Amino acid sequence: MTNELAEGILINQTVVRLNRADVTDLEVDAFVFYAQPDLALGSGFGGAIAVRGGPSIQQEVEELAPVATGEAVVSAAGKMKAQHIIHAVGPRFQEEDIEGKLRTTMTNALKRAEEIQVETIAFPAMGAGYYGIAPDLCARVMLEVIKGHLEGETRIKELVICVLDTPQHNAFKTELEKSQ
Repeated sequence: MTNELAEGILINQTVVRLNRADVTDLEVDAFVFYAQPDLALGSGFGGAIAVRGGPSIQQEVEELAPVATGEAVVSAAGKMKAQHIIHAVGPRFQEEDIEGKLRTTMTNALKRAEEIQVETIAFPAMGAGYYGIAPDLCARVMLEVIKGHLEGETRIKELVICVLDTPQHNAFKTELEKSQ
């Protein structure tokens, strides 16, 4: 699906795009998965990862678990189009300091991306939806952290934010338009 920001905006030398897409189905070097601390690939995007990527992913992440809130770890992506998955454990529901924890989670996901030298990366709307983070808060925090990161030294050439529903899309579109 396309939208007005399909071409993206430029932050430093990196194209940042908003796309209505399944983050697990993109051809990127890595995508971020909003993981549970035990890194179990249960339902939703976790189920898609397990099915599309194969059992090797769950086997690999079992050795990396548990992961504290705010931290991120990297696994291979099995049979999927991406090469790597960055499993980022962010805040959930009505935890204290959701904004601070989401900032830390985003920062650590981007650090892992730089460590594995990705040039293309995709993020979901981190914590929005099932984990109850308001789309506008999610969009604002994610884009502030992304912008701060991309204004520094980075290998990332393209960053895609993948959303599925209209409230998330509208929140990110509004925030991206502010960045232009």
